[in-house]
Amino acid sequence: MRSKSLRAQIGVLVLATSIIQLANGFFGTFISLRVAMEDFGATTSGLVLSSYFAGFTLGALRCERIIGRVGHIRAYAAFAGMVVAATATMPLLPEPLAWLTLRAIIGFGCSGLFIATESWLNAKADPTERGRIFSVYMLGTFLALALGQLLIGRAKVETAEPFNGIAILFAVALVIVSTTRAEPPRAAASTTPPFGRLPRAAPVAVAGCMVSGLVSASFYSLVPAWMQDEDIARETIAIFMLITVLGGLAFQVPIGRLSDRFDRRVVLSMLSFGFAATAIAVVNLPHSRPVILTAAAVLGGFMSTLYPVCVANAHDQMPADQVVAVSGQLILVSGFGSILGPLIGTIVMARFSIDGLFYFMAAVSLLLSLMAIARRLLATPPIHQERTFEILAPQASPLAHDPLGPPIHARLRKELE
Repeated sequence: MRSKSLRAQIGVLVLATSIIQLANGFFGTFISLRVAMEDFGATTSGLVLSSYFAGFTLGALRCERIIGRVGHIRAYAAFAGMVVAATATMPLLPEPLAWLTLRAIIGFGCSGLFIATESWLNAKADPTERGRIFSVYMLGTFLALALGQLLIGRAKVETAEPFNGIAILFAVALVIVSTTRAEPPRAAASTTPPFGRLPRAAPVAVAGCMVSGLVSASFYSLVPAWMQDEDIARETIAIFMLITVLGGLAFQVPIGRLSDRFDRRVVLSMLSFGFAATAIAVVNLPHSRPVILTAAAVLGGFMSTLYPVCVANAHDQMPADQVVAVSGQLILVSGFGSILGPLIGTIVMARFSIDGLFYFMAAVSLLLSLMAIARRLLATPPIHQERTFEILAPQASPLAHDPLGPPIHARLRKELE
């Protein structure tokens, strides 16, 4: 009986998160298209698109304390209500400053929702079943993100209807979670290294997290908007983004196995070089539908595996008792990259159009590739720890998909080590 009850509670959390990711997958592409229509200007548009990631990164710092203070269900309700209110307000205040603020609030709320959900899942899942449960969780996440892209083809982007639909989805998730019961996980203290120690111990991992956030945020925020400006059909935009997400899913397992068998710096160098080469190919190859969709799948695959390989590499270099703090520091680095990406990308696009954006992403990826291989040649290979590559979802939100990431999971991490 208890087993059935636990499965039901876990199922509720997975269902609610899938609904949230359906809304998120749609919202991320939709807001890129809508900001382009509003014609805020290149710099302002970049700020609006970056504000979500700024809020999300701030949430990584603050939301765990909120959850610990008021409990998971109340915190979840507060975060979901925050997102619903901010989303519903956006069509009422179509001004740059208002949207910048509201998108930051949405990012903060989403960060809290994911931290609450995943710490809750970790508390409920038996250690022997945790991997299986999170595989189901990630499958639901990827499918929901993919379905969210398909909705773009049917959306009336110029109206308030998409905002209302997104708010409804978040509200439905709130209702589902608010009507379940669960004991909150217990927080535990962990050792926190000085921030400067991680870049010295794992410079490739830190640089890779920065590049991952920068590239992913630039791609997901700016490419759909450019496609719309080029009068590309929204159905085609939806398919392009869908293929990118599915490409990310397809790469996870094979890259994970490579990362666990070989020096992660070599794997990271291959991934970043592959992304750079594909980005350059997108600019120079014929822009036929088969070529572009194939490139989208490959770009999505390389892009979605950069961050988890970096995380695993960083933990290879750091003591096991600092795993939680290291994860948090990597999240902040990636978040900083996610904030800079759309800002720099819009400036580059204003001068060099979409070709400039792809060359910019290729350049930073190539620099990472060269750095990773140089460090491999100059330094001894690290000893692999028990912590392995983990599947993480796209759209520059690593925190939301690091099953053992938030600080509230310290005790559970120790159980696995």
